[in-house]
Amino acid sequence: MADNIIDELDWRGALNQMTDEDGLRKLTKDQSISVYCGTDPTGDSLHVGHLIPFMILKRFQQFGHHPVILIGGATGSIGDPSGRNSERVLQSMDVIHENEKKLTDQMIKLFGTENFTIVNNYDWQSKYSMLEFLRDFGKLFSVNSMLAKEVVASRLETGISYTEFTYQILQSVDFLTLYREHGVQLQIGGADQWGNITAGIDLIHRTEGPDAKVFGLTNPLMLKSDGTKFGKSAGGAVWLDPKKTTPYEFYQFWFNQDDADVEKFLKFFTFLSKDEIADLVQQTKDQPQKRAAQRRLAEEVTAFVHGQAAVDEAEAISAALFSGDVADLTTSEIEQGFASVPSATATSEEKNIVEFLVDVTGIEKSRRQAREDVTNGAISINGERITDIEFVVNPKNHFDGKFVIVRRGKKKYFLVHVTD
Repeated sequence: MADNIIDELDWRGALNQMTDEDGLRKLTKDQSISVYCGTDPTGDSLHVGHLIPFMILKRFQQFGHHPVILIGGATGSIGDPSGRNSERVLQSMDVIHENEKKLTDQMIKLFGTENFTIVNNYDWQSKYSMLEFLRDFGKLFSVNSMLAKEVVASRLETGISYTEFTYQILQSVDFLTLYREHGVQLQIGGADQWGNITAGIDLIHRTEGPDAKVFGLTNPLMLKSDGTKFGKSAGGAVWLDPKKTTPYEFYQFWFNQDDADVEKFLKFFTFLSKDEIADLVQQTKDQPQKRAAQRRLAEEVTAFVHGQAAVDEAEAISAALFSGDVADLTTSEIEQGFASVPSATATSEEKNIVEFLVDVTGIEKSRRQAREDVTNGAISINGERITDIEFVVNPKNHFDGKFVIVRRGKKKYFLVHVTD
C-alpha cells in the first residue's frame, strides 16, 4: 500500500481529474478528511458500474479518512442528466423512499458501521421553499456557466427540461451542506460528474470564501479492452442485490473477464497489493488456461460484496457443474447455479426416463433419440449417469422435491421444476 491515498489511487488507475492535485495530496497526507460520494435511488439496487466510485471511497476509508455516503432522496426525484441523452422517467416518492432503504442497506454492508456516515439529501432539500431556493442559491449561479457544463451542453440538441437543468444546483447545495455540517472537503464521482462537482466547489467558494479547502476528484470511464462499457453481462446489468443477480452469477461475471482486462480490474476492484497482482498476472501469462487471476478477482469482489460464504457456495456450484457431480448441491445452490440454463416443468409423478425426457420435459425431441442417448451413457439424472432405458425418474428423490437436473453430454444442463 502506498504512503498516500492519491499515490495509491494513481497506481491503481483510479484517477481521472482533480481540481487541485498538490493541495489535495498535502491535505490527505497531513490529516484525516471527510470524503463524500452520492448515489440517487432511481433503482432498488446498485450494480457493478456503481461500484467504481465507491471502491475509491472505500480506499479512502482504509487510509483512515471518513467516508460520507449521500443517498439522493431529493435529487433522485428530479433526475440526473449526466451521461444521458434523454429525460429520465420520474418515479413516485413511495418508490424512491423504498429504494432509499435498499441502497442504504447495501452501503452499510460495504462500508460497515464504524468511521462511516450515511445521509439523505431529502432531509435538507425538502425544507427549502421555491422562493428560498431561488433567492439563496439560484442567484449564485450563472446560466451562461451552467450551459457551458458538459452535462448540460451535451443535451442542448436533444433538449433538457428545466427540472434536470437545475440538477447541478441541487448537487452543489449538497456539497455546501455537507461541508458546513459534516466537514466534508472532497467529493468524488464518475467522470460524467465533473461539471456537477466543480459547480459545488464554486458555490462553496462564493458562500464560505475563496480560501475554503474543498476539492473534487473523478475516476476514469471504465472500458473493457474491446472498447465496450464495463458492467454488463449477456443478461444485462450485474446487480449487487443477490435477488437480482445471484452470488454465483456475480462470481461468474468476474471469473469470465478477458485476460487483457484482468490486471486493470484486479487493481481497481480488489485490495490486493502490487506484488500479489503482479504474481497473478504472471501466472495468467504462463498458464492462461488456469485463469488464476480471474479466479482471484472473482473471489475478492464476491467476498467484498456478498461475504466469504457466497464465495464458497459459488465455487462449490462451479466445481459441481464442471464435474457433473451435482447430487450434493443444496436447493439454494441449484437455484443459483442453474438460473440461466434451459428449463422445463414436470409433476412429481414417477415416469420412465424416455417418457420423462420426451413427453414430460421435451428435453429430447424423439423417443428414438432419447433411447439412444440413454443407452450411450449421455444422460445423467441428478448427477447419476443412466444407461437403462427402463429407469424410473422419481422427481421427489432430490433437492427437496423441487428440481430434477438433467445433463446431456458433458456440458448441456436442463433444470426441471417439479410442480405438485
